Amino acid sequence: MTISAIIASAIFLLSLSLIFTEKMNRTIVGIAGAVLMVAFGKMLGFYSESQALEVIDFNTLGLLLGMMILVALLEPTGFFQYLAVWAGKLSKGRPVYLLVLLGTVTTVVSMFLDNVTTIILIAPVTILICEILGINSTPFLLAEALLSDTGGVATLVGDPPNILIGSAAGFSFVDFIVNAMPVVVVAWFVALILLRFLFRRELAIKPRKKNALMRLNPDEALTDRKNTKKVLIVLGGAILFFFLSHFMHLSPSFVALSAAAVALVWVRPDMKKMFEHIEWSVLIFFAALFVMVGGLEAAGVFNMLVVLLERTSSIPPVLFGVIIIWVVAGLSAIVDNIPITIAMIPIIEGLGAAGINTGPLWWALAFGAGFGGNGTIIGSTANIVVTNLSEKTRSPITAKLWNKRGLPVMLATCMVASILFVLIYPYYLR
Repeated sequence: MTISAIIASAIFLLSLSLIFTEKMNRTIVGIAGAVLMVAFGKMLGFYSESQALEVIDFNTLGLLLGMMILVALLEPTGFFQYLAVWAGKLSKGRPVYLLVLLGTVTTVVSMFLDNVTTIILIAPVTILICEILGINSTPFLLAEALLSDTGGVATLVGDPPNILIGSAAGFSFVDFIVNAMPVVVVAWFVALILLRFLFRRELAIKPRKKNALMRLNPDEALTDRKNTKKVLIVLGGAILFFFLSHFMHLSPSFVALSAAAVALVWVRPDMKKMFEHIEWSVLIFFAALFVMVGGLEAAGVFNMLVVLLERTSSIPPVLFGVIIIWVVAGLSAIVDNIPITIAMIPIIEGLGAAGINTGPLWWALAFGAGFGGNGTIIGSTANIVVTNLSEKTRSPITAKLWNKRGLPVMLATCMVASILFVLIYPYYLR
């Protein structure tokens, strides 16, 4: 192993460890890690500023930015709060129905919009509904995070790792619907049934104030009907073009940014306020990760890993895919699934360059990263958001509680993904 590879690996692992311990803001850690990678790369001659710019995947960043703008326009209208209140009334205060409805609403919305933002907007209303009913909000908050993480794997824009994988592998929106959604639907139902069992005691408690919930009016949550309709029309058009993008030779980022531009012209929001709702720190964090991983690749770290993996050629390819699901899931449970995905992409690309059919491996990576994020309280950003919001309630979500509820969901969904991956592996080879 060369000095360049050792130093590049040390910078990346140090950055991951700081993100894992949450001692510093992850965006700050990302920027510092990227700067160090370029600085040492220039000194040792394996990485330059121009190379760092070239490795940034602007297709991924453009897709994220476009969807963030649409969410930022939809957020002030009260649409998400409307959905949550509507689901609460439809459940008639019955905890099991409320769990299913809130989990389903969050999942469906998260398939087409950023799941973190969806959680941020729906979780506070969930807490309010639970307080009105006089029941513990923990089962519902956990279910929303776990089910949205699971369901988000079904679409190209449902989860950040999918956006990364889609851009690297050239997968379209339709590819995810055809190849990932069938597996995700089964895993999602298994997760829902398991959550029903794990929270059976909490869900058996009868609400004391059903009538108070039934008096809530969803229409009152919808503060701007006119702009809600405008943004939903544009969003619907974007989803349609996501389906057609492969046939029209349009990149997903172009579709998302075009939809954002149309919505901005049509709605004409206060740009200063709108920009405040865009998660710029997430975009910067992604760019910094691309720079760090590019440094690892330039230093030859991934070449060594690919050579090691090539020696496992005696392992049946389908078993190799299953191994990737579980290894990536395990890593995603202890470190946020975004850096793990970015690190795995060049490795799979290297295997492809070595002549290995990587089609199935991309889907294994998607399942492992998406489902593995459910394993721990820090496995995905949505988990962290829900945990922070729960601190305002009488029953905060702890790491111990998450391990008892989230880890079984992760194991069950990864098992489902593994079984179905083996069964439909020949289809993935096409």
